[in-house]
Amino acid sequence: MTYQEVLANARTCMGPHCKSCPTCNGLGCRNTIPGPGAKGIGTGFIRNYQKWQELCVNMDTICENKPVDTSFTLFGQRVDLPVFAAPVGAMQLHYGDKYDDLAYNDILVAACAQAGIAAFTGDGTNPAVMEAAAEALKKQNGRGVPTVKPWNIETIREKLALLKPAKPFAVAMDIDAAGLPFLKNLQPPAGSKTVAELRQIVDLLEGAPFILKGIMTVRGAEKALEAGASGIVVSNHGGRVLDQCPATAEVLPAIADAVGGKLTILVDGGIRSGLDVFKALALGADAVLIGRPFVNMVYGGGAEGVQVYVDKLRAELADAMAMCGAHTLAEIRRDMIFGY
Repeated sequence: MTYQEVLANARTCMGPHCKSCPTCNGLGCRNTIPGPGAKGIGTGFIRNYQKWQELCVNMDTICENKPVDTSFTLFGQRVDLPVFAAPVGAMQLHYGDKYDDLAYNDILVAACAQAGIAAFTGDGTNPAVMEAAAEALKKQNGRGVPTVKPWNIETIREKLALLKPAKPFAVAMDIDAAGLPFLKNLQPPAGSKTVAELRQIVDLLEGAPFILKGIMTVRGAEKALEAGASGIVVSNHGGRVLDQCPATAEVLPAIADAVGGKLTILVDGGIRSGLDVFKALALGADAVLIGRPFVNMVYGGGAEGVQVYVDKLRAELADAMAMCGAHTLAEIRRDMIFGY
């Protein structure tokens, strides 16, 4: 299957909220929740995408003519390119009846591992979601990152116990999920966490790397570092938790300047192509997460759809690197982009 064929097939089984648009930019879904849209007036998703498009790349082919290396290592796990599938949940509510969270994670984790990358898995109010994610990760020898919601400490302890046999190479928490409507006034309770509370979670992990997803300010990144996190994801949850946030591309450079080298920095939000990946790395990210497009690939083509998309991203990233004079990820510099 080609990328366009996978996308066309996704349109036959997605919805009614997601339209599997030719370009996943938030214009079609805007503020449809349930659905893949953003909160409030719906511009958060759109702004995330648009800010990557406003950046241009600086071509420079006066350099050595040799192959580029797109490989990346995250906490000891080598991947073929610095891209990870982002955690996505409530599949049937937002995307369509074809897959529930359990089936989606099972396909995604295995397909990403087969394609040479890794997936972050989601969490939910149904305990079976994390149980199934743990089983999917165990089948792939821990090649993936389970993402735990900011529950109370007792629930987090239970979730981590479920994950322990899977031996994931890192564990994440989407701390910004405190703003998700379905977590409001929930039992068990979930919400914001203090630095001290996050340190408790780090201690429970017994040395496993902890990634905090949902960092949008320098101060937030500094607090993540203080709490003992090994990495962060610069993310506004796809515009789904707070209306009229800046785009992740807008805040990434300052965060990278402040904590780069001290924390592994990942970023998500509107990243769609290998060229977008290149721009994110030039702004200071170590790697990226991509969410909604992987949903379309799974719905439209299963494991084959994931492979098609990863191959597309790899080719686009390699081409951008070659045309800008970067032969390794470490050689990608901020002066290789224009418009920042």
